[in-house]
Amino acid sequence: MRHPFLAPGAPAASPTIRGGSAAPAAVSRAATVRSTAREAVPRAGAPSAGRGVLAGAAAAVESFFLEPAAPEAAALPSDPPEQRPVIGVFGIAPGCGATVVARALAAELALRDPGGAAAMACDARGGGVPLATHAATRLARLLEDVPGATARAVGRLCLVGGADPLRLADTARHHAPLVIDAGSDAVGGAPASAADRTLIVTAHGIEPALARVGAECVARVGPAPIVVLNRAPHDQPGAFALPNSPVGARLALGGREARGELGRAIAELVDLIEETA
Repeated sequence: MRHPFLAPGAPAASPTIRGGSAAPAAVSRAATVRSTAREAVPRAGAPSAGRGVLAGAAAAVESFFLEPAAPEAAALPSDPPEQRPVIGVFGIAPGCGATVVARALAAELALRDPGGAAAMACDARGGGVPLATHAATRLARLLEDVPGATARAVGRLCLVGGADPLRLADTARHHAPLVIDAGSDAVGGAPASAADRTLIVTAHGIEPALARVGAECVARVGPAPIVVLNRAPHDQPGAFALPNSPVGARLALGGREARGELGRAIAELVDLIEETA
């Protein structure tokens, strides 16, 4: 049965994402992170003079961005029981927010994955607060061995530039989910053929016909895409809406999972990707 957010007329997807949804575990882990961050903030009435205030603030920031050191036994599995998904994200036009969507998606996948990190094929020199989890740092060291790859850990993500999408996908899917930020210069090609699922990101003010044409291009070489309408208040026929959230976008660019309405919508989008696999 075709899902309403799949591009009209596109063929059914043949590649499959293996592994079920882990939304309940994701909610539990997210709640633990938020609880840890709140506990690190000094309570009103507690001693807060001088360096005590600075130390408390630093602890709160560290608890939000960093995870405690993990024992060696928790290292990324080298022989996972199942392969991870590869998701291609295409922007239909410059400025539609495809990079924010791609990073928010990757951060949610990282949160759900047992390894705690996700890879993202993009310009590895891109922005983001240079604070990374231990899992993302380990993944960056591993993916540096892919020919031509330049890897950098940001938040929960390992940003990888310079590598061939097919080679990177072959390596990454054994260690962590991979999101390919394919940009908006060309729709389809190697990023689409390497992906298990694909997204077409558009926005208000962009001619709807462009998304349909882009979806047809992607479907020629890969799975039928899901059309995402970015910065929109509600879904529209054939398009899954993501709300406008400047704060959530900044978190996503820093390699962290989005919060609030955007975070909930991204979680639903991942559920939809798994459902239509």
